[in-house]
Amino acid sequence: MAASSAPTAATFIKPSRSLSSAFSTSKSPLPISRFSLPFSHNRQIPPLHITCSLPKPSASSASITATTTTTTTQQTDIPARFGQDEPRKGADILVEALEREGVTDVFAYPGGASMEIHQALTRSNTIRNVLPRHEQGGIFASEGYARSSGKPGVCIATSGPGATNLVSGLADALLDSIPIVAITGQVPRRMIGTDAFQETPIVEVSRSITKHNYLVLDVDDIPRIVREAFFLATSGRPGPVLIDIPKDIQQQLAVPNWNKSMRLPGYMSRLPKDPDQAHLEQIVRLVSESKKPVLYVGGGCLNSSEELRRFVELTGIPVASTLMGLGAYPLSDKLSLQMLGMHGTVFANYAVDKSDLLLAFGVRFDDRVTGKLEAFASRAKIVHIDIDSAEIGKNKQPHVSVCADVKLSLKGINRLLESKGGKGTKFDFSAWREELDEQKVKYPLNFKTFGEAIPPQYAIQLLDELTDGKAIISTGVGQHQMWAAQFYKYKRPRQWLTSGGLGAMGFGLPAAIGAAVANPDAIVVDIDGDGSFLMNVQELATIKVENLPVKILLLNNQHLGMVMQWEDRFYKSNRAHTYLGDPSRESEIFPNMSKFAEACGIPSARVSLKKDLRAAIQTMLDTPGPYLLDVIHPHQEHVLPMIPSGGAFRDIIIDGDGRTQH
Repeated sequence: MAASSAPTAATFIKPSRSLSSAFSTSKSPLPISRFSLPFSHNRQIPPLHITCSLPKPSASSASITATTTTTTTQQTDIPARFGQDEPRKGADILVEALEREGVTDVFAYPGGASMEIHQALTRSNTIRNVLPRHEQGGIFASEGYARSSGKPGVCIATSGPGATNLVSGLADALLDSIPIVAITGQVPRRMIGTDAFQETPIVEVSRSITKHNYLVLDVDDIPRIVREAFFLATSGRPGPVLIDIPKDIQQQLAVPNWNKSMRLPGYMSRLPKDPDQAHLEQIVRLVSESKKPVLYVGGGCLNSSEELRRFVELTGIPVASTLMGLGAYPLSDKLSLQMLGMHGTVFANYAVDKSDLLLAFGVRFDDRVTGKLEAFASRAKIVHIDIDSAEIGKNKQPHVSVCADVKLSLKGINRLLESKGGKGTKFDFSAWREELDEQKVKYPLNFKTFGEAIPPQYAIQLLDELTDGKAIISTGVGQHQMWAAQFYKYKRPRQWLTSGGLGAMGFGLPAAIGAAVANPDAIVVDIDGDGSFLMNVQELATIKVENLPVKILLLNNQHLGMVMQWEDRFYKSNRAHTYLGDPSRESEIFPNMSKFAEACGIPSARVSLKKDLRAAIQTMLDTPGPYLLDVIHPHQEHVLPMIPSGGAFRDIIIDGDGRTQH
């Protein structure tokens, strides 16, 4: 598995955009584009030569470095392929740098500008390449790896279209704060800006969708840049970092200096400090004064699950989770309100609406959670703890804010609560919990039946039962995603892998690949929809060749279900290109998903009757290796509850489906 130095903080929320892209050398601070070149088109490039990265810094420069750099722990027990002073290609230096960061798995698709990197990978005894069948599949797989393990995922692509195929994954990782190191090949330095074959300025393209990025202009900078990239990706608020390496840099011979320090003085100065004790005491006081407190926890709590559980144990405050926060607190616990927001439970949204204290931990007040901002938690005092200062007050102004790691903050609050436990600090929210329990009884998550047809929610309930809630679940985006969030009861962090902020269809299958690589002994199930599944269906080949035991529960309604639901609700059921079947043969299921599986040598089955579903799912789980189960269900079913976009709790919809006029 990939590993890196321990992150300074461990929240999985979107990184600050304050880090702009940077190049690897201070000699070329200007962006490189087709209109701005750091060197002349006619410049004579000297032949490849051997360099030695062992400079003798002056006393003054040494003192500056000592005050502005930070060191990280690297692996030094990797097998040596070269002598200490033996020259090697830049590509080999790159691969050894990855090894020193603890990387054991990458998702890399080769091309002309990245061939040298792939050749170097074949010389590594520690790094395995899982070959995707599309670069987007590769970066989504690296996200699945990172999301399920908490360690940085690594993907590699060639220049031009290979690099641009990473764009959706970079944006997804930025919005969901996933630590990714993406490496791209680039045309040789002398050809940058000439519109060369397969040239795209990926540093410029990705500037606004990465936490940081680099264009390597000096082979001697590779060790430092890789070290910085992993530190940036995993520290503070995690996110994607891109390294663009021209082909001539990959081919150039050099002797690496592994002792170069990182140069990140500005970034280091902005990393959050430990939480202020006075603020934590103020939070405890607000809790003691409240009558109806509720926890609103997000992806920033995934690394703080133990501390969160202890806080709930000490206070008895009910917990509502965002889509990204599912699993941070066990959904089957009596104090769990499950998911809040647009498709959250009635009782979770009720709790937030009626609360007098909202404890927002590791969240960003996303529009899919808040709806109409003015009406969201309008009766409550708001406490916001987040590692990213840019999120504090961005959408909703808190009464008390703490810019710090949620884990450290919760530890501090728990210490205060434990120390005051014997001094009269007792919390009694039993009346509030009883009020919420009444809402749970009155408005449970439920679904209607369609005769002998399969309710999709029932399929997920059965999967939860048959896996004892222990499987790692990935999803695409759409109705199936929301049903998987509602009806599978996640017990721990990193069980739930989904594209939250970006909502990228096609995420589920490759993400399951990454999860299976990172967790070889786990049950990994991709709950997918027919629309999302088709967007990266080619990754079935990867699953088969790598013999990954990925199970695919395909909820197939022949439609783009979520868009169709909005058509039913807001467009008088007018179908505007949301039917995915064959209009000339509407009575048949099209395409035949089992044929895709068959083409890749993966066993599959189709089930369309409710009475046959349990046995079919059990067969899927019992079959060694990968398996695809095509579950046919009615397209009229809607995801409920639903708060319309921009609406408030009073606008919540709890009934109706595609058989009803709206």
